Amino acid sequence: MTSSAFSRCAGLAFLVCALPALVLMARAQAPTPIKGTPASFTAECSSCHVAYAPFLTGQANWRGVMDGLDKHYGVDASLDSKTQREISAWLLANAASSAPLAAASPDFRITRSEWFIRKHYWSASLWKRASIKSASNCGACHSGAARSDFDAGSVRVPK
Repeated sequence: MTSSAFSRCAGLAFLVCALPALVLMARAQAPTPIKGTPASFTAECSSCHVAYAPFLTGQANWRGVMDGLDKHYGVDASLDSKTQREISAWLLANAASSAPLAAASPDFRITRSEWFIRKHYWSASLWKRASIKSASNCGACHSGAARSDFDAGSVRVPK
C-alpha cells in the first residue's frame, strides 16, 4: 500500500469513527424543544416579540404577566379565557423552579430580573442602539432566541 493510499484509508477511517460522535455532540448542544408547547403560545406570544421560553423566569412572574394581559407593558394583549388558561398552565408547568431565575422581578419583567442584569452587564446605551432597540429584543444578539437557544458562545452584539 502506498503512503497516499494509506492516508486516504486513515482519513476515511477517521471520518467513519468521528462523524457519529460529532453529530451526537451537536445534538447534545442544540436546545431541546419544550414538550407540549401550545400552538396558541407560539401564535399569540410571538406576534409582537420573541415568545420567551417559560424557563427564563419563575411562576410568580408568569402569573403576573398572564394576569395583566389587558395592560401588557402598555398594550392590551388580552386573550379569550380558554387560550389564557392553556398558555398559563403551560408556562407555570415549565417555569424556572430554582434561583436565580425563579425569583420575582420588578413588573414581572425578565429583563429586570437580577440574573438577567448580571448576565447583561453592559451600559444602558447598548440597548438604545438602532440595531438592538431594547433589552427585550433577545434576537438582536442571540440568533437562536426564537428556539430558546441562548448559548453564550453564539452571542453576537450588533454595532
